[in-house]
Amino acid sequence: MIRESLLLAVVTASISFTQALAWDGTNTTTGSSVEVERGQLVRSGRTIEVYDSEHGYKEYDVDSIRRYGRTVEIEATDATTGESTTFEMDDN
Repeated sequence: MIRESLLLAVVTASISFTQALAWDGTNTTTGSSVEVERGQLVRSGRTIEVYDSEHGYKEYDVDSIRRYGRTVEIEATDATTGESTTFEMDDN
């Protein structure tokens, strides 16, 4: 019984911890919610995968990153269409 309770606690904590590591924000061009999943290195010149609440998963080339107070602004280019966009990410 104690072993099962401990296993359940570890699984629950793992799921919560994983969800907390995603980076949430807004696509300022479309107004849709976006999420950068954990484990991705977000740096200028790199390609990242972003989950967009309106379009699903898309790849973007990171053009620049700037910090403004409690947010981080990512200028990026859609790897498929070549359109530029801005993500305003929570800095938490």
